[in-house]
Amino acid sequence: MKAKRDKGSKGNKGRKLRVEQFRVKPGRSVKLSRWATRVPDFYRDEQDAQAQLAKQVARTSELQDMLYASDHHSLLLVFQAMDAAGKDGAIKHVLTGVNPQGCQASSFKQPSTEELEHDFLWRTALKLPERGRIGVFNRSYYEEVLVVRVHPEYLEAQRLPAEPPPGSKEFWQQRMGSIRDHEAHLARNGTAIVKFFLHVSKEEQRQRFLDRIDHPEKNWKFSVGDVQEREHWDDYMHAYEQVLASTSTAEAPWYVVPADDKKNARLIMSCVINWTLESLGLAYPKLDKRRMADLKAARRLLTE
Repeated sequence: MKAKRDKGSKGNKGRKLRVEQFRVKPGRSVKLSRWATRVPDFYRDEQDAQAQLAKQVARTSELQDMLYASDHHSLLLVFQAMDAAGKDGAIKHVLTGVNPQGCQASSFKQPSTEELEHDFLWRTALKLPERGRIGVFNRSYYEEVLVVRVHPEYLEAQRLPAEPPPGSKEFWQQRMGSIRDHEAHLARNGTAIVKFFLHVSKEEQRQRFLDRIDHPEKNWKFSVGDVQEREHWDDYMHAYEQVLASTSTAEAPWYVVPADDKKNARLIMSCVINWTLESLGLAYPKLDKRRMADLKAARRLLTE
């Protein structure tokens, strides 16, 4: 399955995987209850899913080589999701085989004391990818309008100005505006941005939690706090709806990825990544006449 900028990709069942069907259109309201957490398979069986993903990953590797060589653009991949939605596995599988010299991954958890002394975008700005590289944010500055919105008590540690009142409607609108401005600035300076929300159902999350409890080799993945956060499920869905509607733009789109089926989710994300890289018009640098002459001279020296 090879990503196509205009036509999308066709699975072995003849169904076309079009990236547009998962993109949140700018300016549209979002009701996550209307977005599927599972869609019909884009693969025939597990072996076919692996083969298709392998082709996609190989294409990503090719495109990353050109991204690195041309050194004019960078790609930022943002992954956000509820617990157990499959972020870590998705990052591992869709970027397997990509040259580690051209890819950097960053994970953002509870802010440190130093990070709290700065604005909420500071710590992630330090980890942005250089030109020619792919940057991966496993969670991101969006935590500040998701987790912090669900738990506004976290704002107390940030020692913010009194106006607008922290946690007020105007406050969240301003934060969302800061994010849009930040991403627009990055896009103007050559960073392509793709944001994935892995949309998992509450029941599927429950099953995955039980799987982590029941299998010793997965116990380390489980935290009692994960179950406690489930009590805020509706609050999180509302926060995500606000984020998706307010910050999905032409230059930094959100993709709502049905995540109940991990194989399907990985194929979708891989297709989106390749589609985005191909849209940059990447190519290896063309050498000028002087440089070509230098290469010919070097070749003569090496073959004498």
